[in-house]
Amino acid sequence: MNEPGITEELIEIHGLKPEEYELIKSIIDRIPTFTELGIFSAMWNEHCSYKSSKKWLRTLPTEGTQVICGPGENAGIVDIGDNQALVFKMESHNHPSYIEPYQGAATGVGGILRDVFTMGARPIAVMNSLSFGKVSHPKTRQLVNGVVSGIGGYGNCFGVPTVGGETRFDASYDGNCLVNAFAAGLVDQNKIFYSAASGVGMPVVYLGAKTGRDGVGGATMASAEFDDTIEEKRPTVQVGDPFTEKRLMEACLELMQTGAVISIQDMGAAGLTCSAVEMGDKGNLGISLDLEKVPTREPDMSAYEMMLSESQERMLMVLDPQKEHLAKSIFDKWDLDFAIVGETISEDRFLIKLNGEVKADLPLKALAGNSPEYDRPWTETPAPDELKDVVEINAIDGLKALISSVNYCSKHWIYEQYDSQVMADTIQRPGFGAGIIRVHGTEKSVAFTSDVTPRYVKANPLEGGKQAVAEAYRNLISVGAKPLAATDNLNFGNPEKPEIMGQFVQAIKGISLAVKELEMPIVSGNVSLYNETDGVAINPTPTIGAVGLIDASEKPINGRAAEGDVAILIGETSGHLGQTALLHEVFSRSDGDAPKVNLKMERKHGEFILTNRNLINACIDLSDGGLALAAFELAHHSNVGLEIYEENTEFLFSEDQARYLLACNFDQAESLFIEAGQHNIPVQTVGSFRGDSIAFGRSSLDLAQLSAFFNDTFENLFQN
Repeated sequence: MNEPGITEELIEIHGLKPEEYELIKSIIDRIPTFTELGIFSAMWNEHCSYKSSKKWLRTLPTEGTQVICGPGENAGIVDIGDNQALVFKMESHNHPSYIEPYQGAATGVGGILRDVFTMGARPIAVMNSLSFGKVSHPKTRQLVNGVVSGIGGYGNCFGVPTVGGETRFDASYDGNCLVNAFAAGLVDQNKIFYSAASGVGMPVVYLGAKTGRDGVGGATMASAEFDDTIEEKRPTVQVGDPFTEKRLMEACLELMQTGAVISIQDMGAAGLTCSAVEMGDKGNLGISLDLEKVPTREPDMSAYEMMLSESQERMLMVLDPQKEHLAKSIFDKWDLDFAIVGETISEDRFLIKLNGEVKADLPLKALAGNSPEYDRPWTETPAPDELKDVVEINAIDGLKALISSVNYCSKHWIYEQYDSQVMADTIQRPGFGAGIIRVHGTEKSVAFTSDVTPRYVKANPLEGGKQAVAEAYRNLISVGAKPLAATDNLNFGNPEKPEIMGQFVQAIKGISLAVKELEMPIVSGNVSLYNETDGVAINPTPTIGAVGLIDASEKPINGRAAEGDVAILIGETSGHLGQTALLHEVFSRSDGDAPKVNLKMERKHGEFILTNRNLINACIDLSDGGLALAAFELAHHSNVGLEIYEENTEFLFSEDQARYLLACNFDQAESLFIEAGQHNIPVQTVGSFRGDSIAFGRSSLDLAQLSAFFNDTFENLFQN
């Protein structure tokens, strides 16, 4: 098959800048072949190389006594005691999900699951963070239905519980939805597998499903802005098969027990190219591949197509040659392809042959570790306009407006499509607070959450970055989990625009300050840039996924408020209304600054909650919607009425940080006040749980009526 000649148009289609193409020619001292151009395009795009972000990613705190493996591998790993470790990561599948919602979201779940079990861990939980355009946009209903179905279809069939997530709607996502997928798994610390190849002349083995033409060029597509040619990109979206992935996981975990695996890497973005290059680069080895040995499901596939296909459910492994027959027998048993497609070599070389003909011969290091790195110019986000007067409103009317809005109503229509109890270890399902999973066979458990408030980040990227981490921290604290570590999914617009790069840089600085102070190092993550359509960027959305541990000697704080309990507020309320949910949903305003985050206070209040967990029946942190929304959610979850003594708008709807609402019986409350006084913790009684209505001062409404607004809104909007 004749390959096309290299033209300026072809270079542009591959997402390479003219200066990058000139650099390629200088590295190899010739014009690249078509296959080589595709390989460079795949490895040098933003999705794989992080060329615009790695300068700033290096500044993130990534270490701690609990960290076993930080960024650079397929997923991060933290110690949870007893020779056990938690493996986790979050990753985006934004562009594919906008083009083809079901398969884009489904394969996002499949990809993040492979990142976990390729390290030897059995997945125990998944989450998702979803951002869609305004409800009235003509594509939003299709996207919501397709994405939710894709997540449920893949995760449910694979057999892993969905334990949490978040969903938001904003006009900035009209042309570019966000689908961020999180997965976590358990592994014994002495059975962790890494991706670095080792040993010269070792067989490189292809495992799993056959290679097709689906997803060719997917990584390059994911690193470009959208325009009116979007529908032409549909063939670049992968097609998933969760049942094949389940078999692939079982086969890999079984093979790992035999000692046959030297290193292993899943085939995700850029498929065979990226997996082979990363294994070689990390092991300081070269890789030679014979593509005629690659199992394919379509005839006459070219070297270019095989190297850039992102067909799903595939792995690449370096194998102990003495155990080849054992390894093959395991994959035969699971009815999966097993093929030796190459070997490790001592030279810094990526050699690709097809039927004896050399299709690519490149220095491997230039594709990965020595890929371009840019120090993009950036400008600080201007200080937001000062918040103008906000009128006092009836508190119940304000609450009704929030809980009947698409952003703050119940999302049970979404999470009830996901299996949250498969594997029978789920302690807390989606719908209220962080998800909790029991560590099977033990008395300890792990908690999971994901958070970000994009309007904060847009107004003040530094404080918004801090707040995303702080809210994830509070969510874990609220269920009694000690925060351990975090993963990030940094979704931004075009980094070539200084104002967008400024959002990214300042958000990174805020995240860094927060994870350092709260001892939640970033151990894995993903960057998704160029989230723009026709030059219009999404709101900056640096999603934080976080994990926490509840020791066997402790119990989760996952109870409910009871009749007669006291409602106690921890933390100080200054009345901050800038960028609040009230302002956005009720007044259609987005002025004012984001709330300031006092990280020392966050840590102090969080540690106070954990230390005094036995004095707390139920706990919820205050975030969007302030005390009013938190009070309703806790009452709704507990199915008991609540009277809050105050009706002042600033007090009820401010979004000051480092605050928690607690439910305690009288004796617990008395002891809690004594403890708070001894440790200088701001604490006050704000109400009591009783009756069957929600009351703010003199204004009240039946809880059942409010719950109907809360429960019915989303289903009425999106039910087919």
